[in-house]
Amino acid sequence: MDKQSFKGKVAIVTGAGQGIGFDIARQLAAEGAAVILNDIDAQLAEKAAQRITNANGACVPVPGNTAELPVIRSMVATAVNSFGRLDIAVANAGITLFGNFLTYPQESLQQVLQVNLGGTFFLAQEAAKQMISQGGGGSLLFMSSVTGHQAHKDLAAYGMTKAALEMLAKNLVIELSGYGITVNTVAPGATLTERTMNDPAYEKVWSDITPMGRPANTADIAAAVLFLVSGKARHITGQCLVIDGGWTSVSPSPF
Repeated sequence: MDKQSFKGKVAIVTGAGQGIGFDIARQLAAEGAAVILNDIDAQLAEKAAQRITNANGACVPVPGNTAELPVIRSMVATAVNSFGRLDIAVANAGITLFGNFLTYPQESLQQVLQVNLGGTFFLAQEAAKQMISQGGGGSLLFMSSVTGHQAHKDLAAYGMTKAALEMLAKNLVIELSGYGITVNTVAPGATLTERTMNDPAYEKVWSDITPMGRPANTADIAAAVLFLVSGKARHITGQCLVIDGGWTSVSPSPF
């Protein structure tokens, strides 16, 4: 993309202290967008935002739990107060709580639902209201997962939420297309991040079972997100883009 393809645009990216979210925020800022960067870890959010500003990007950290509506409203307000508008909202924040279905605790389910579904739903709601009030359309992007397409051991709750996000995007086509707002999802497969690399076997296992011979890196996912929230995707809405090196086509188990 052109290095200034997002000039004048303002974006929120949640869960962006590291990993996929950070790379999305970094690439948006590098291409001219002003970014509101969220992470539940305040120290991570501050450091990530500083890295972007050190590279001459415009970035303001807003730490907090995106399952909480006041945090979501604070992000939208910060975008408007700092940069005058909001054009893009990327709901990347999410949690994965593994567990056997037969013994999965209610507390874990509620937490997964509140962050993955509630956080995304209400970020979309608040962002859309701002986009409608200012006019000119906008883009919403939800982070799904291949586990919303293929069953995965000990991820019944997580996979359920990711499949639900894809249905939410489709439903919002009815609600938001008339305002020029696109809504899409990206479903990453195995991806090398700070979290996944804590498992020393992760890269080899997924390289062996991924048709393209390697798991994704964060830049692979971020590049797809940037396309879907760019003007080049202005007639794409209600869609899910799977980025998994072909894994869901054959779906060999990593276990």
